[in-house]
Amino acid sequence: MIEHDKGNWRQMIAPYEKSNTKRSIWQLCNTFIPFVILWYATYWSLSVSYWLTLPLATITGAILVRIFIIFHDCCHGSFFASRKANRIVGTITGILTFCPYDQWKYSHSRHHATSGNLDKHGEGDIWTLTVEEYLALPKWKRIAYRLYRNPVVMFGLGPIYIFLIDYRFNRKGAKQKEKNNTYLTNAAIVGIVAFFCWLIGWKAFLLVQGPIFFISGLIGVWLFYVQHQFEGAYFEKEENWNHVDAALQGSSFYKLPLILQWFTGNIGFHHIHHLSSRVPNYYLDKAHKENELFQDVAPVTFFSSFKSLRFKIWDENRKKLMSFGYIKKFLHSKKIS
Repeated sequence: MIEHDKGNWRQMIAPYEKSNTKRSIWQLCNTFIPFVILWYATYWSLSVSYWLTLPLATITGAILVRIFIIFHDCCHGSFFASRKANRIVGTITGILTFCPYDQWKYSHSRHHATSGNLDKHGEGDIWTLTVEEYLALPKWKRIAYRLYRNPVVMFGLGPIYIFLIDYRFNRKGAKQKEKNNTYLTNAAIVGIVAFFCWLIGWKAFLLVQGPIFFISGLIGVWLFYVQHQFEGAYFEKEENWNHVDAALQGSSFYKLPLILQWFTGNIGFHHIHHLSSRVPNYYLDKAHKENELFQDVAPVTFFSSFKSLRFKIWDENRKKLMSFGYIKKFLHSKKIS
């Protein structure tokens, strides 16, 4: 890490923090038009073979991830300069991705404020315990944590629970404006589903939208997981935690092939995004290429990212994410000492 450059990060990031209306509108066009065409092509393919439907649904689901990134930028107020435009586009894209705008905006801002802070396991985070926190839990809660960390649960059941069920309910303490936005999102989802079930039949709709929904959710959960659960990740107690290190060390530079970078809206440059959420997704690549500080962050590649599946728990002594197998070694070392 280039320590002397850290103090200049605000000046360094400032040129990229302004949205470009033309770029934003173009991104809406090059995302929504392919999405609509591919959704129809996926439906049409039902008359040919479901083996054709599934690959088309996979591509359509990947584009839905790109729509989610637009929603994500709107929640940060970075996609448009206009707060009203961000809210309108954010609410529409939130309906398509099953995410209430105000609810998600609140929980995600909490995530940015507490990411990597061991004293503030906040909303919108991957549940990450230290070894000692885990050992202090009652047995039933240890089992719950292990189940949560199981890949089948996290990436199989997780997307269904989060996007289909959890986001349908208001969080405790939500203000009326946030509640109303959740009600609006839920009503719009029901209306759209009902319309398409009437238009093409409920079986055809489920055969098309089902895999699109699941694939987009799976990719979304995986991206969020890899962004903060990787070799060299950063977690600290409140007294040692700071925003810059949490961003540049605790948020991954997920170096993806260009085609996957397009589908994921440059979110792989997550270290820059966490440093400043005001940078719209279409400037993240540019910010990375033009600043040595950001390039100094070690990348997580597509293939190396799968190593993250073995990371389950944080060891404060080693300052590393470890597997569950490490717990036995930890207990053994405690007995010896």
